[in-house]
Amino acid sequence: PLGFAFRRAFLYAVCLPFGGGKRLFTRRTPNIQKHGQTPSQDFRTNERIRAREVRLIGEDGEQLGIMGSREALDIARRQNLDLIEVAPNANPPVCRIMDYGRYKYEQAKREREAQKKSKATEIKGVRLRPRIDDHDYQVRVREAARFLKEGDKVKATVIFKSREINHPEIARALLEKMIVDTADFSVVEKPPALEARTMTLILAPRAGAGSDKGDKAEKAERMERPPSS
Repeated sequence: PLGFAFRRAFLYAVCLPFGGGKRLFTRRTPNIQKHGQTPSQDFRTNERIRAREVRLIGEDGEQLGIMGSREALDIARRQNLDLIEVAPNANPPVCRIMDYGRYKYEQAKREREAQKKSKATEIKGVRLRPRIDDHDYQVRVREAARFLKEGDKVKATVIFKSREINHPEIARALLEKMIVDTADFSVVEKPPALEARTMTLILAPRAGAGSDKGDKAEKAERMERPPSS
């Protein structure tokens, strides 16, 4: 029967390309970087693997057995792939055949997605007057649309002065017009509501709408994407 250490190393190697290895197992060693090691240098690759013998796992997760590290590297080279030491503390160390450049790209992509989800959404403000002229109104609509496309919420505020508060229907009609003019990029989170001497509306970005941040991120990903073999 397979030992616990081997089963652990094998599961780690199989789950690695899908980002599951680090979630399956936690290391209880102190977080000390040795010999200038950085988080991007977690695995030894190809000629940097020092072990004389390794347990090899193929690209599809198939166990290829124990063999010399040179022989394992030759197998990886014949497939135009890399040899990655995924479990250096196993006996013998476990190596896996994979495209290391693509793995690093996918790892960076997952990290960017996690940062994007954890980033707090900002609320940008747009101020209007009840009797705003058409040119200034269009400027405010363009500002709101830009904020929404960048993934931020928009709080549109109509400020009343003097006796303008006696005609809240004008401000309400103005904010409802803004809802229509930004409908391609937004959904109403909070409808127009009177608060003291102001009337406010909160718009949230529409899911699936094109965003400038998303376009920039996609362009950066295309530039970082490794060339297909």
